[in-house]
Amino acid sequence: MTKGFIYSIAAASLVLAGSAVAAPVAPDDVKFVDMTVAESLTGQPGDPKAGRETFANRKKGNCLACHANSEMSEQLFHGEVGPTLDGVADRWTPEQLRAIVVNSKQVLGEQTIMPGFYTMHVGDRVAEKFVGKTILTAQEVEDVVAYLTTLKEQ
Repeated sequence: MTKGFIYSIAAASLVLAGSAVAAPVAPDDVKFVDMTVAESLTGQPGDPKAGRETFANRKKGNCLACHANSEMSEQLFHGEVGPTLDGVADRWTPEQLRAIVVNSKQVLGEQTIMPGFYTMHVGDRVAEKFVGKTILTAQEVEDVVAYLTTLKEQ
């Protein structure tokens, strides 16, 4: 092998290493400050389109089981247990929304029936398959938050 080839491989390795995505914040390492989670869990922006899909997915977010959301009028069976999410982006900052989605009990109190979606303590009323696991991944949380920030008053 030539020196130039070896230097090219080394330089390429450094570029790849520098562009590597950091690991997501572990559920037990999420930092709540004044009822917010200021930092992205992944270091990557959320995708509102993917967040909308997770929000509506009955096996993932299942947010419509409890919340009405006019932006999803094509979906059936909107819940009435939680508040309507119309205009939620006008009432909460992205940092507050992230905290609520990560672990609503940290923000809304232990009495809330909303599960924590990115905590090992998801709540009492969750499917058995989620006990000891997070309901959403760190990126899915970021995606849902990105979607929620699009829900402004009309």
